[in-house]
This record gives sequence, structure tokens and C-alpha cells, in this order.
Amino acid sequence: MSATAEGWYRDPYGIHEDRWMSDGSPTKLVRDGGAESYDPPPDRPLPDVLEPAEDGAGGEQARGGGEGYDAGRARRAALDAISGGAIVDEPGGDW
Repeated sequence: MSATAEGWYRDPYGIHEDRWMSDGSPTKLVRDGGAESYDPPPDRPLPDVLEPAEDGAGGEQARGGGEGYDAGRARRAALDAISGGAIVDEPGGDW
């Protein structure tokens, strides 16, 4: 597993199509059929190899289907990964 995995990857748990990885850690941000939602990752170890997801934009890892990199969203995803969702889940913490 890459400790620097950042972006959309095939959901390593097989629950959803894709799961957003932040600094090598799975986040609760998932997508199925292009629709994003939240589902906390299960408390299981990740596989050794993560498979990058294709997003229909030439394989780019842009979140949200090609809208580009957003530093604010990246910070929130990192805080979400570190805090287990406690920060982003608070009132006013929605994207």
C-alpha cells in the first residue's frame, strides 16, 4: 500500500465502487455510479496494493468528476481522515 495514496481508488473493501484516499488512509467519501456520498471505512486492514479508479476524465484523480484540485477540500479530507470524521461531521462542516 502507498502511504501517499491521494485521490479516488477502487474501494479496497468492495463495499462501493470507489473510495477517496487521503495521505494513504481511506476516508468516508465514496462514490457509486458517479454519485458521491459518505460511508465510514470498516475497521479492517487495507490490502497491500490499491487500484486507482478511472473517473471518466482520462484517469485523472480530480475529485468531483474533473472540477480540479481544491486546497480547502483537500485540507478537510485530511482532517476528516485524521479525526475519523469528527471535524467534518460537526454542524457547518459540510462541503
